[in-house]
Amino acid sequence: MEFQEKVPVSVFTEVDKDAFLRDIYPERRPALLRGLNLGPCLEKWTVEYLGQKGGDKEVKVHVAAVPQMDFLRKNFAYKTLPFREFVKRASEKKHPDFFLCEDESYYLRSLGEDVRKEPANLSKQFPVLAQDFHIPPFFAPDQFFSSVFRISSCGLQLWTHYDVMDNLLAQVTGRKRVVLFSPQDALHLYLSGDKSEVLDVDSPDLNQFPDFVKARRYECVLEPGDLLFIPALWFHNTLALQFGVGVNVFWRHLAADSYDRRDPYGNKDPAAAARALQGLERALLALDELPDDYRDFYGRRMIQRIQRRALCRAALNTAGWGGSDGTGLTSQSSKPEKKWD
Repeated sequence: MEFQEKVPVSVFTEVDKDAFLRDIYPERRPALLRGLNLGPCLEKWTVEYLGQKGGDKEVKVHVAAVPQMDFLRKNFAYKTLPFREFVKRASEKKHPDFFLCEDESYYLRSLGEDVRKEPANLSKQFPVLAQDFHIPPFFAPDQFFSSVFRISSCGLQLWTHYDVMDNLLAQVTGRKRVVLFSPQDALHLYLSGDKSEVLDVDSPDLNQFPDFVKARRYECVLEPGDLLFIPALWFHNTLALQFGVGVNVFWRHLAADSYDRRDPYGNKDPAAAARALQGLERALLALDELPDDYRDFYGRRMIQRIQRRALCRAALNTAGWGGSDGTGLTSQSSKPEKKWD
């Protein structure tokens, strides 16, 4: 099957804060960081140790009869388990006790104490375990947003989505494959909100999603001790190659008031973007009042204005908006294309 271009994620070793901020962060591309000190979690976080220290604290987890979880179609159930029981089940391939079937898959994305208002914080929800994990000091303390436990069964694959904040994904135990797509390939990913409708990124239905092959695929495999820098707006899809435990650390790289204060997950669009999208919906409703030929004409004018004002040249080329899509529009941007490769 013809598939999209594949690009390995760049690997950096023994990166300190200065090198990260100078060489990696400004590029706004994913980067695999190795050789950093994550603390004693790398040796300590066995199934037995996690169960002992996490104890009977109740956690809300995703449970699915199939390992490929689909958020848009909700092919999983939310269940509550004591943390020690959850870790035990997630580490097993067959379960003597189960909700759906004996080979069901489990996934934990830890939450704040007040799930509607408070972001997850490892130090608050799991203070003993948090002492074992060292967050790399790549950002100022006042930029910190959340630290999220991510624990999953072997074989579990999560849907493709983006976040609006920068984050580091630390792999503490197990191996995990991560596939990423650039924000400039968004038009090829068949979005529904912040998620892609293409569930199977390895064998997509090209009759249903023909343009998916146009998206450039970045890929890496995380080993225990690895950190993956995922810039905001980069789409990512994860596959647990083994039972694994990780920690996601999110931080604000825009001004604090740029974000939705009611968002404890860090995945709502920035306030200005949300207002712009709402304005676009109102504009489209206004166009619906016109005859077809008028709606087409003024729709093209709107596309041209957005193209001139908001899109960089690299995004235009990636999206195929250089005049070959039938609009007859060409880029008016005076900015040179940034060469990544």
